[in-house]
Amino acid sequence: MKEVTVKNYHTAEGETINRGKGNEFTVKPVIAPADFTRCRASFVEVEPGNQAFGYHYHEMNEEVFYIISGIGVVRTPKGDITVKEGDAIAFPTGKEGAHVIRNGSDTEKLVYIDFDAVNVPEIVHLPDIHKIKVVGPYSNGMYDEQ
Repeated sequence: MKEVTVKNYHTAEGETINRGKGNEFTVKPVIAPADFTRCRASFVEVEPGNQAFGYHYHEMNEEVFYIISGIGVVRTPKGDITVKEGDAIAFPTGKEGAHVIRNGSDTEKLVYIDFDAVNVPEIVHLPDIHKIKVVGPYSNGMYDEQ
C-alpha cells in the first residue's frame, strides 16, 4: 500500500553490502521498491577505506547524492570531486554521469542520501569491469559489454 513515508537515519534498518576490495557499505532504504515505483531514496553509510556501489553510469535514471556527514571523494570522467556535509551532487544519464563515491576520511564515516529516478527498462554500465546490468519488469541480469 502506498502511503506517506517518514524514515529517520538513526532508526532505519540497514543492510551491509560487501562486494570485496574496499567496496563495503550499508544501505538503509527510505523509499523501498514496494513503496514507490518512480523514485528511490536510501541512506548510505561508507566506512573509512571503502566506496559504495562501484564505478557506473545509467542510461535511463538520474541520481543525486546529498551528503549528511563526512567527506566523500567522487570519481567522475573529468576527475575526482570532493564533497562534504551539506553538499549535493547530481549525476546525469550517460557516460558524462559516471561515478563512484568513496569515503575521503581516515577516521569518520561518510553518510549520504542517494536519490534515484526509477525508469524501466534500465541499463547500468560498469566500465571498470566491462559489464552491463539490465533491469526490466520481466528480466534482470549482468552481461559482458562488447
